[in-house]
Amino acid sequence: MEMDRFYVQPGEKPLDHIRTDGGFASIFRTIGCVGDSLSSGEFEGLDEEGNKTYHDLYEYSWGQCLARMTGSRVYNFSRGGMTAREYCDSWAGEHGYWGREYACQAYILALGGNDLYGRGGMEVGEIGDICREDYRENKPTFAGYYGQIIQRLQEISPHAKFFLVTMPREEKQTRKAREQGDGHASLLREMAGFFPNTYVIDLRRYAPVYDQKFYDDFYLGGHMQPCGYVFTAYMMVSYIDYLVRANKRDFRMVGLVGTPYEEEMVRMLEQEK
Repeated sequence: MEMDRFYVQPGEKPLDHIRTDGGFASIFRTIGCVGDSLSSGEFEGLDEEGNKTYHDLYEYSWGQCLARMTGSRVYNFSRGGMTAREYCDSWAGEHGYWGREYACQAYILALGGNDLYGRGGMEVGEIGDICREDYRENKPTFAGYYGQIIQRLQEISPHAKFFLVTMPREEKQTRKAREQGDGHASLLREMAGFFPNTYVIDLRRYAPVYDQKFYDDFYLGGHMQPCGYVFTAYMMVSYIDYLVRANKRDFRMVGLVGTPYEEEMVRMLEQEK
């Protein structure tokens, strides 16, 4: 049996091998996707007056594409136009997403575009904006609100794994937008060291540049078309598969997360220290 595919090879990068079968991302049986329109399968249309319309068609989201690949239950904790601040201040609470009935073994967080470029217009902030002891003391920056999301989700699922998604590079961006995207990516990389059980899906570093050909082939207006959402799901699955292959020991007890046997897992981890 060829075993190399189950291990990270010397010099391998996270998206060198695209998985379409779920790979080791399938170890997570419940996954929550926190995001905006690009996490919601949003499509654009025109009404009778020629005005643009926007529709979240969740079945086309990369999260549900991922669900079909892995066979896992995937929740769309997302909506078009979502910002980290709105998620914390109203959206999650109004929909019960802080409830333990929605606790997951893994969370994929893909927020930032609306916060930095859209109507949010928010400062990126820094890791110091996060109060480790009490999220209520976080500063009102993107870092503070994004950190609050992780902190509150860790309250309902203390041993879940978190995957923070950086924004891909775009060929046609202003210098300011590029700097904001780079700052966002740097912050998320730092958060992976700040929070336990947290990793980065670094699309800014490893995804292809979104150039004109990419937009022609995978976008419909300012949002993706169906192939674009499937393509994104392939990247998410492949990157998580890579992270699991590179860190198998970190993920060996995932099967007990969210089960009645979670305390037994905790005792095993304590015994290993």
